[in-house]
Amino acid sequence: MIKIQTAVAAAAVLATTFAATVSADTLDDVVDRGTLRCGVVLDFPPIGYRDANNEPAGFDVDYCADLAAALEVEYEIMPLTWSERLPVIVTGRADVVFGATSDSLQRARTVGFSIPYAVYYAQGVVSADSGITTFDDIRGKRVAAAVGTVPEQEWLKIAAEWGEEANYQGYQSENEVFLAVAQGKADIGLTTNTAVLPITQQYDNILAGPRMPWTTDYTSVVAKRQDVSWLNYLNLFVTHQARSGRYQELWGKYVGGDAPELRIPGVMY
Repeated sequence: MIKIQTAVAAAAVLATTFAATVSADTLDDVVDRGTLRCGVVLDFPPIGYRDANNEPAGFDVDYCADLAAALEVEYEIMPLTWSERLPVIVTGRADVVFGATSDSLQRARTVGFSIPYAVYYAQGVVSADSGITTFDDIRGKRVAAAVGTVPEQEWLKIAAEWGEEANYQGYQSENEVFLAVAQGKADIGLTTNTAVLPITQQYDNILAGPRMPWTTDYTSVVAKRQDVSWLNYLNLFVTHQARSGRYQELWGKYVGGDAPELRIPGVMY
């Protein structure tokens, strides 16, 4: 009798654990809720920004809308700063983040990443009177970047090599970075190639600057690290976006030209 009771108790615990695991599946949660919660950085035009009516717009916003359409649910946009991209996933406040997030191994210890959905490279925007035209011209200049971004992390390595950490300025958003350059508080602001054209069009005294020397930036959709079924769905979604031509359509609409190849030579996703 004791053995039978123990077996029954063990089965009950197993069933409870299984039920908890099932209920924690984000894919089912989103469908049951009827709403997809997307974290998006909205100071990264044309990838994420606010339009003339102050409504969220851009490449990442449309990707969120496409994912919601595939799931047959509504969607909500949660505006984020760069440094908030991982915490909103860890705390469960967002289901996904479309936020130009580089898939670093360090970050992968905290959150999960889909296969790459967009590719960028780092570039500077400079004050018209800065005298910066090449990468080496940055020596001795005041450099600004958004806190928590890859450009900041990579630049701080270079600044340490050059002994110029004191010339660095960190801001909470890229809009603040661009404003600092426009107001003469910084000589160069670090961003990505996609943001250069709209920023130089917005400010008369800002010019396109040199490309940064670090590697091409492969970015992924971010979700909970433990939620394998949700990450698998996101991988399939990214694949369908490229396969259907939607990736190229949206890249052409917001950035222009041919969309960057998402595959790394010699690697199969």
